[in-house]
Amino acid sequence: MSPSPTPEATPEHTPEHTSESRPARSPERTRQLRRVALSGLLGTAVEFYDFLVYGTVAALVFGELFFPGADPAVGTIAAFGTFAAGYVARPLGGILFGHFGDRLGRKSMLLLTMGLMGGASFLVGLLPTYDTIGVWAPVLLITLRVVQGVAIGGEWGGATLMVVEHAGGRRRGLWSSATQMGAPLGSLLSTAVVALVVALPRDEFAAWGWRVPFLLSVVLLGVGLFVRLKVVESPLFAEVKKDRVESRLPILDVLRRPRPLVLACCVGIGAFTAQSLLTSYLIAYATGIGYARPQVLTALTVSASVALVVLPCASALSDRIGRRPVVLAGALASAALAFPVMALVDSKSPGLLILAVVLGHGIAQSAMYGPLGALLTEMFGTRVRYTGASLGYQGATLIGAGFSPMIAGSLVAGNGGSSTPVALLLCGGALVTALTVAFLRETSRTSLTGAAESPATPHTDPHTEEISA
Repeated sequence: MSPSPTPEATPEHTPEHTSESRPARSPERTRQLRRVALSGLLGTAVEFYDFLVYGTVAALVFGELFFPGADPAVGTIAAFGTFAAGYVARPLGGILFGHFGDRLGRKSMLLLTMGLMGGASFLVGLLPTYDTIGVWAPVLLITLRVVQGVAIGGEWGGATLMVVEHAGGRRRGLWSSATQMGAPLGSLLSTAVVALVVALPRDEFAAWGWRVPFLLSVVLLGVGLFVRLKVVESPLFAEVKKDRVESRLPILDVLRRPRPLVLACCVGIGAFTAQSLLTSYLIAYATGIGYARPQVLTALTVSASVALVVLPCASALSDRIGRRPVVLAGALASAALAFPVMALVDSKSPGLLILAVVLGHGIAQSAMYGPLGALLTEMFGTRVRYTGASLGYQGATLIGAGFSPMIAGSLVAGNGGSSTPVALLLCGGALVTALTVAFLRETSRTSLTGAAESPATPHTDPHTEEISA
C-alpha cells in the first residue's frame, strides 16, 4: 500500500502541471488567491494614482511652479518632459526588479516597489518650488519621477504574475483583471482628489492645493503594504527555487529569443496610447478649448467607473474565447472611434465630452487592456516571467504613453489647435496592436508549467491544453 500523502504533497508544492490541472482548490489556496488579487489591485491603484495625479497636476500647474520664465505652452511641454522621464525609467525598473524577482522571489520585490513608489509620490508633495530653491526644484522633481518610474517598472509585472501564478489554470484572465482594475480605480481616486483641490481659488491651488493629492498617497501606500505583507510567495516560483533552476541572468535569457518580448511590447501600444491621450493629455487639451476643469474631471470619473465594469468582463471573456479576439476587437474599436471621439470632444458639450471619454477609454481601451495581464504573463516561462512580462509591459508603456502627450501637444500646436493629430495617434496606436495580434499565438489554453522550459516560449502541457475556463 502506498504511503499517505505528506504535507509536502499539497497543491502549493506539487509540480506545476499537477497544481494547474487539479480540479479542487483548498480553502487556504482560495484565500491566498483572493489576497494576492487584492494586493495586485491595490498595487496597481497606487501606481496609476501616483502617475495620473502627476500627469493631471503637470497639465495644470507644474509649468509655472517648476519651469518659470518659459512660454506657457513650452512650460507645459517641459512639465510633460518629466512625465516622460518617469516612463523612460520604467523599463529600467522592469530589468532591475525583474532580475531579482526571478532570482530571489516575487513577494520581496513587490514590497520594495510599493514602498519606493508611494514614498516618491509623497516626497513630490513636499518639494519646494523654483521660487524657493531655484533650479534644484525641477532637478529634484525629475529625480523623484525617475525613482517612481523605476519602482513602477517592477510593480505591475510582479503583481500580475503573482495573481496569474496563484490562479494556475483556472480563470487566469478573470483573476488577473483585479490587477488591471487598479488602473481605473487609481484614475477614479486621483480624479476625485484632484477635483476637490482644483475647486480652490487659483492662487491657493498653486500655493498648496496641488500638494494634497501627493501627500494623500501615503494612505494608499499603508493599506497596500498591510495587505501585501500577508501574501505568500508564488507556488510556481517556489518550485523553481526548490529545483534550483533559477535563471542566472534573466534579461539575457529573454533577449536570446527576443520575439516574445517584441510582440509583448507592440501588443500593448494601443491601450497605452489611448490611456495617455484620453486621460492626462485630454485635461490640457479640453481645458485649452474652453471646458472647465470640473467638467473634464467629471468625464474622466464616469469613464473610470465604466472601465471598472468593462475590464473584468473583457478579461473573463478572454478566458472563454481567447485573449487574441478580445484584444483585437478592442483595438479595432479604438481605431474606428478615434476621429468620432475627438469630434465629440471638439463639440465643447460637457455631455458629449463624457460620451467621448467613455467610448474611447472606458470601453475600447479597456477591452484592449483587460486581457493584457494574463496575455503577457503567459508569453514567458516561470524562470524569466517577472523580467519578460515587466519589460514587455513597460516597453509598451514607454512607446505608447511615455511620449504621446508631448507629441500630441507639439502637433496640435503646429496645426492651429486641430485635434486631427490626436485622432491619428489614437488610430495609429490601435492599429499597431491589431497588427501585432496577427503574429501572436493564443495563450489562454497554455499551461504555466515548466520551470526549466525554453525561457521565452509558453510551454504547452498536453494534459492541460484545454483548461476549463
